[in-house]
Amino acid sequence: MKPSTLLIQQLEQREAVIGIVGLGYVGLPLMLRFSEVGYRVLGFDIDPLKVDALNAGRTYIEHISAEAIGKARSQGFSATADFSRAGECDALILCVPTPLNKHREPDLSYVVATTDAIVPTLRAGQLVSLESTTWPGTTEEVLRPRLESSGLRVGEELFLVFSPEREDPGNPTFSTRSIPKVLGGVTPICTRVGEALYGQVIDQVVTLSSTRAAEMTKLLENIHRAVNIGLVNELKIVCERMDIDIHEVIRAAATKPFGFTPYYPGPGLGGHCIPIDPFYLTWKAREYGLNTRFIELAGEVNANMPAWVVGRVADALNARGKAVNGSRILVLGIAYKKNVDDRRESPSMELMALLREKGAEISYSDPHVPHFLPMRKYSFNLESVPLTPATLQDTDCVLLATDHDRFDYALIKAHAPLIVDTRGRYQEPAPQIVRA
Repeated sequence: MKPSTLLIQQLEQREAVIGIVGLGYVGLPLMLRFSEVGYRVLGFDIDPLKVDALNAGRTYIEHISAEAIGKARSQGFSATADFSRAGECDALILCVPTPLNKHREPDLSYVVATTDAIVPTLRAGQLVSLESTTWPGTTEEVLRPRLESSGLRVGEELFLVFSPEREDPGNPTFSTRSIPKVLGGVTPICTRVGEALYGQVIDQVVTLSSTRAAEMTKLLENIHRAVNIGLVNELKIVCERMDIDIHEVIRAAATKPFGFTPYYPGPGLGGHCIPIDPFYLTWKAREYGLNTRFIELAGEVNANMPAWVVGRVADALNARGKAVNGSRILVLGIAYKKNVDDRRESPSMELMALLREKGAEISYSDPHVPHFLPMRKYSFNLESVPLTPATLQDTDCVLLATDHDRFDYALIKAHAPLIVDTRGRYQEPAPQIVRA
């Protein structure tokens, strides 16, 4: 029996062992879904604290419960930091970070290190799926030669696909199962094996002609959002100068039942995709002698938003006879979007850093992030402060950066001497509210 035929049979009968590399906001929900339908799942992560927590039935992501982890454990899931065990898996799904380096160029070090770690364990009849967002060509140009250095040929003994993640942490409407899965294989048989893998756990698998098309699809999805958010962020500045409420304008435009999709301005872009992914394409396009001016302009607008917001804070304080230097500024929300604990690329980090550079005394309140754990770029020795009349009155400015639903906005309005609202949460004008 051909390796592909046997693997497809194992996947469709749910007898295959699924390996998930990277147990974060993408890998962990995927693990739960495969475990839910009856697969044995082996999770890999370089962080021993995550491995220990999962094996003890604990969670470290707010919207994933310990009960769900415990149920997966009872169904055979286990986690390990020992990558030599990758050979136990019939399918290996790579869900590792693909950040930008300090020059805003793609950093594939996690993908490369993970691939190199599993190469010694490879055997005939395995599938490798890359889910990490990257530039078109990565799967074939970076992963394929490394995997084939094992002596196994992709498309014959080993199968390689790209299937980008589409997780939206905290979204109650869409789940891992219900979000359609884009998939492209290096060869047609690779695509068929990939379908057999994801078709067991995802309601709709959308196959493409190549890994490059699948890689570009993921970039298009996030470039679409980045460009449109850049547009409304630029319009926000124009509207502020014209004394027009951009949020009122967007709400009105959204009543048009065709031809308009509302996007909303903010203090900058956050999350693991939208601030980063467009630059993967701009970098790759230069190889072809092309400049992606539209994308780069949107990136420039969005990257400048934290500085613009800090300028608005300075103006608001100055109008009240105060300087940023020495002012007590309470930042509301440090997650990148509301109602989650995910801080990846959150513009709140840059806001806090800029304000601290200007001499402000920074504190924060976030019901989803009780402690500020150090990040690659930012570190603040802070804990979330409770929102009480006393803490609000003790500030010079409250900067609303992430509009969590759990904030008591009436309490904030009643006791904060100055509110700089970057999210349009306060629709009615008030003397102490400044929009930014």
